[in-house]
Amino acid sequence: MKLLKGIVKIVLIGLLISKQMYAQELPSCCTDNIVSRAALLAQHDRETQQDSKFAPETQMILIQGGTFSMGSTRFPDAQIIRDVTISDFWIDATEVTNAQFARFVEATGYITVAERALNPQDFPGVNPDLLVPGSAVYSPTDAVNGFQNHLQWWQFVPSASWHHPEGPESNISGRENHPVVHVAYEDAEAYAKWTGKRLPTEAEWEYTARGGSDSNAEFYWGNDLKIDGKWQANIFQGTFPENNTKEDGYTHTAPVGAFPPNGYGLYDMSGNVWEWCSDFYQPSYDPMQTSDPTGPKSSYDPQEPRAIKRVQRGGSFLCNDQYCERYKAGARGKGEVNSTTNHIGFRCVSDVTTIQNRE
Repeated sequence: MKLLKGIVKIVLIGLLISKQMYAQELPSCCTDNIVSRAALLAQHDRETQQDSKFAPETQMILIQGGTFSMGSTRFPDAQIIRDVTISDFWIDATEVTNAQFARFVEATGYITVAERALNPQDFPGVNPDLLVPGSAVYSPTDAVNGFQNHLQWWQFVPSASWHHPEGPESNISGRENHPVVHVAYEDAEAYAKWTGKRLPTEAEWEYTARGGSDSNAEFYWGNDLKIDGKWQANIFQGTFPENNTKEDGYTHTAPVGAFPPNGYGLYDMSGNVWEWCSDFYQPSYDPMQTSDPTGPKSSYDPQEPRAIKRVQRGGSFLCNDQYCERYKAGARGKGEVNSTTNHIGFRCVSDVTTIQNRE
């Protein structure tokens, strides 16, 4: 793996369980590695708990448990295909929106990872003037030279955060019903706990994404990318990454529910934003975990063995067949837990007993 010069050993932030981290310089549109804050800062340097309550407007769908074939032959890290049994649970019909997350922040005073000050001691060798709060923003240039350097279309933007998605001059006015983005894993987990919910396991997520179908279709909705000429998900059309022809109507996030629901009545299980799952990421499944699996006990990604990563699912508005096909059925994603971008969001689930106890 290529390492960024001058930062062979770098600490992302003090909250990481593993203090030593290697920055990656591998392709990433979507998630072969979600671009890390460390890599972006290095590139920039080279170039210059409250009481829980339910959010009342959140529609949840009761999913009847069952057994399904989990995995996919199309993706190397999903090729251990086995029958998995899932218990009944509730899941949000859509991703968590900006409006919902804003209410959480207003009620709790929560500060997201992207908004927190950075400690220079955690970033040896990086210009202290660059250690400001911020996040990764999709910012393609007109001239892209191949797909090997994802920093051609990702930039670390100071002050970018969930309420300033493109940077300090932007805001979420008019995007209240868009999925919240720039959320790290712990941000998503904090919101879920506040609402009395939790993040889905990877198995729960895939079970619901299939919408009651256990077919081996290419997409969660079938084998045709479009149905009756209509796009089924918010993904990238055109020449990636510089020319999005916007055939589906969007270049970035779309309002939740803008595309057709699946068989369970769930929206955006493909495209729009990547969604955090509770499982640690490893590049294969444990074939012995077949009943309500919760994933491995620790993280391991051979591309970044020191990074702590969780699973992400569903793909985003940047997915496309030229570079990242992981919006397709059974595909897996992964993200370093403290790296945030404007194409990562989440939705929540709840155990049936939790709902019953609150009624």
